[in-house]
Amino acid sequence: MPFPATRMRRLRRTAALRGLIRETELSPAHLVYPLFVELGTDSRTPIEAMPGIERLSISHAVEEAGEAVALGIPAVLLFGIPAEKDEQASGAYDHEGVVQLATRAIKDAHPELLVMTDVCLCEYTSHGHCGVVTPDGEVANDLTLELLAKTAISHAAAGADAVAPSDMMDGRVAALRAQLDAEGHDSTPIVAYSAKFASAFYGPFRDAAGSTPAFGDRRSYQMDPANAEEAVREVLLDVEEGADAVMVKPALAYLDVIRRVKEATRLPVAAYNVSGEYAMIKAAAASGHLDERTAVLEVLTGIRRAGADIVITYHAKDAARWLSD
Repeated sequence: MPFPATRMRRLRRTAALRGLIRETELSPAHLVYPLFVELGTDSRTPIEAMPGIERLSISHAVEEAGEAVALGIPAVLLFGIPAEKDEQASGAYDHEGVVQLATRAIKDAHPELLVMTDVCLCEYTSHGHCGVVTPDGEVANDLTLELLAKTAISHAAAGADAVAPSDMMDGRVAALRAQLDAEGHDSTPIVAYSAKFASAFYGPFRDAAGSTPAFGDRRSYQMDPANAEEAVREVLLDVEEGADAVMVKPALAYLDVIRRVKEATRLPVAAYNVSGEYAMIKAAAASGHLDERTAVLEVLTGIRRAGADIVITYHAKDAARWLSD
């Protein structure tokens, strides 16, 4: 019935009424906290472009993981920064590499915390690309798959609860699934970065991880930001290859893609609220242009409303504190 019989404001009158009919839930249980881990002793190195985020030695990564547990955050996502890099990304699949050591340490200290590991080569290659580079400068898809599978196996052997391939090579989910199963890790889930776009919003991450390509860019393997139908196709291919959950990255400029992916798959969908999105809010809040708490919770709620079951975000600790108030 039209106004005046229908008054939409009736159910907005009090906080209790608004809470009673709220359609989208946001809680710490939906969040994953990314950690940058580097080899070293007792170090925390601030990341200038990402206020509040640091590169952590393993001991401090264990401390941060403990804070996540205390705040009700169920999972962390590990990114490794090796002491040395080479063209074959050997640090990525070294069983005594930084992510492998950090995984063991965190699981020993906090066995209830889920440890997810990023499976990519960009942090470990001397050239900064996500795969093996041929003499003519091309990223070799099929040669890269073997190294990615070795990396995933080393992470699973170290105790990772899930592996998350982010390289965007064709066929990598099938390669990981086959090798994980063959090595006795058939229970390790794959959370695939299925629709990862070639985005300007990765800039602060690349500074933090030292993974900016030495030449060219990643547009030959990461997705064109203009394409949504292609994103759904990418996701469905990963589902066919054995992905247990799928991911859209970045989040804010791709909320429509998150919704399409959720509707197309009905699988658990993750969305990565990336470094540039984090840095924008931090910069605007520091300048007094917006209220950080309100903006962060609005952004994370929007990502959930779009269809994300899991939100990977550098805001995770702050958001968990605010949500518990």
